Amino acid sequence: MKNVTVGEFIAESQNNFPGSTGELSKILSSIKLASKIVSHQINKAGLAKEILGSSGRENVQGEDQQKLDVFANDSFINALSARGVICGVASEENDSFVEFNSTVNNDAKYVVLIDPLDGSSNIDVNVSVGSIFSVYKRITDKGSNVDIKDFLQPGNRQVASGYIIYGSSTMLVYTTGKGVNGFTFDPSIGVFFLSHPDMKTPNDGTIYSVNEGNLNYFKKPVADYIKYCQSSNKDQMKTAYSSRYIGSLVADFHRNLIKGGIYLYPSTGTNPNGKLRLTYECAPLAFLIEQAGGRAISENQRIMDIVPTELHQRVPFFVGSKNMIDHLEENLESESRSI
Repeated sequence: MKNVTVGEFIAESQNNFPGSTGELSKILSSIKLASKIVSHQINKAGLAKEILGSSGRENVQGEDQQKLDVFANDSFINALSARGVICGVASEENDSFVEFNSTVNNDAKYVVLIDPLDGSSNIDVNVSVGSIFSVYKRITDKGSNVDIKDFLQPGNRQVASGYIIYGSSTMLVYTTGKGVNGFTFDPSIGVFFLSHPDMKTPNDGTIYSVNEGNLNYFKKPVADYIKYCQSSNKDQMKTAYSSRYIGSLVADFHRNLIKGGIYLYPSTGTNPNGKLRLTYECAPLAFLIEQAGGRAISENQRIMDIVPTELHQRVPFFVGSKNMIDHLEENLESESRSI
């Protein structure tokens, strides 16, 4: 059987989009290129001490930027701007969106939102990290300057989303609304090959991923669901659940996508909106999980239906296997009815 490269797969997939002129393919190729550069730097992080640790700066959320955060951010923005196929990019690491002002870029019809290096604080201890991306068609007129409203669109308007996980191998996983496919990087020849075609997540899983140290600070329906998962190991009438929490969103999501499970990042008293960003993390992964047969919700609605009001908006986030999300949602709705 022929090994299919990501480039070949993207080219062949254009047949699913009548009238396609190749811009989306070029965007995905730019992301692929940047991911190779970032992967190379991550893989030598233990040897090249100058790329480890804090950059001495904070991002707009007040979080300490790692040197590799800055490197990854620059790598993705430079790769995306070079092709002339997007009019702007918004990044978790920047205060506002970046506008590409050339005539070619102003004529482009897409914008990209990225989390250049999710979980970067884990690099120092050699834990898997990732990059997340999302692609939208612009709302503003072709030929005009890009505007904030181009980036504040609900997830159900995404034309593509995906992530790159940098772990024991580097993988690119993405969707364009026609299912989910995964590609594994072969560093010996510098090529991504199709390794996980038509990915589907199980309807049920046995893994729950949450920071249980915050259990006492979660709302009652979420805490009750986690206690249900914990008690399964003591009750022979229930499926036994296992707690698996890496603390790197892409890594936790990737494992649960393949094996089945649920990831929870709820609100707390100190973080009433949770900590994950709607536009850079939640919406892209929601698009992916739905295309794979799973679900993603906030505390009272589908993630894909939330209309962002600001670039760095945070929301509570629950994502994973359909039946597990259904069960959690029943808890949330029951609590809502009792108020």
